[in-house]
Amino acid sequence: MRSRISVLPAAARLGWLDAVRGIAALIVALHHLSNDLFVGFGAAVREWFDPGIFGVMAFFLVSGYIVPASLERRGDVRAFWIGRLFRLYPLCVVVLVAAAVLLPRSAGAVDPSVHDHALLAAVANGTMLQDLLGIRSGLSVMWTLTYEMVFYYLVTMLFMVGAHRRSGSAAVVLAGAALFLGPWAAGWSLRPDLSVRTLVAGTALLVGLGLLCLLSGSRPAQLAGATMLSGLGLVLMIANSRSTPWESLLILATMFCGTVIYRAERGQLGRGAAWACCGVVLAAGTTAGLLYNDGPAQIRTWTASPTAWVSAFLAGWALFGVALLLRRHRMPRALTWLGVVSFSVYLLHRPLISVLSRLMAHVGHPRGTAQLLWLLAFLVVLFVLSALTYHLVELPGQRLGRRLQSRRRRPRAGGGPGGAGENQVQPGHVCTPPPGQRRA
Repeated sequence: MRSRISVLPAAARLGWLDAVRGIAALIVALHHLSNDLFVGFGAAVREWFDPGIFGVMAFFLVSGYIVPASLERRGDVRAFWIGRLFRLYPLCVVVLVAAAVLLPRSAGAVDPSVHDHALLAAVANGTMLQDLLGIRSGLSVMWTLTYEMVFYYLVTMLFMVGAHRRSGSAAVVLAGAALFLGPWAAGWSLRPDLSVRTLVAGTALLVGLGLLCLLSGSRPAQLAGATMLSGLGLVLMIANSRSTPWESLLILATMFCGTVIYRAERGQLGRGAAWACCGVVLAAGTTAGLLYNDGPAQIRTWTASPTAWVSAFLAGWALFGVALLLRRHRMPRALTWLGVVSFSVYLLHRPLISVLSRLMAHVGHPRGTAQLLWLLAFLVVLFVLSALTYHLVELPGQRLGRRLQSRRRRPRAGGGPGGAGENQVQPGHVCTPPPGQRRA
């Protein structure tokens, strides 16, 4: 099996990941569009299945699969974080600023905090932990990036202490905490003791200091920064998230399961252990989703029903699993292209829906065939804008990040804690081939 995988072109090896991202991004966009265009149908579907949870769970599995591998391939914490920062921030800044400046406030393209408390919102969103600070994300879909950042912190810390191969243990512990501590932790909150401004300012200070440590190139400083940021992220996520603690913990457990699947595929973890780990997380997610989504308001998610959350959670896993089984086959070109521009699709679709809603308010809500025409127009404009921002914003940002990375001498083979050299990913397998052409 390994020999067969090794001779596949890089695009074929990554096509299945792009397909998952493309499908997930499209489903999330259509899910949000249904609130305005297919109102009755969308509400009926959401009683049984939450497309948003489905899409983001698939996204989180993909991130778990490739992000730790990217760090281990480089064997360089500084290079990893430069890559992450220049991957996420340029597009987020451009889309958020453009939506706030170009669209009227009444369109609702950005959260009201961006207009009412511009500096506070800018600082909070700049940390990418805003969803844990009592501040709504400037772009509502940016809440997922909060969990991405906490995951990066944890992955970096595990790498620094040489425990990066213990992904299975991390997943099981997080899933167990979600199941057994979730309801209890729901009563925790930092907000009664700390004002939003104090919490944002303190978090921004710690995040800035932590990132400076990670970018310093000094191993003791990087270890200190990773430890501080990991602790900060976990405390905020459990005690101050807008979401429930059990859902937050399950998101992290799901991401670590993505890493478990990667390790099993690469022969770094036994298949039996990987199956057991994923089974524990699936069982914990299903149980918590059924029990806690029908309980007190403080431990419920925004999902319409327990069935809707669980069915979407399992479907996200199923999508990833089917794509994994088909990884040796070439994916449809349209899906892989959609995966390449999926970050742009994800960030742009909300502002575009705001524009669409204003247009419908002027011309009247479409019915029947007209709804399909509006849907087609929405998708065409979304894909065109996503292609433009990918080429004009995402790729230049990634190229700038690579130039900054190249100023630092490459680490020697086998460098990094725990012998990173032996964990290096084969070129083109989970890294970006060619550079800048695929999103990790």
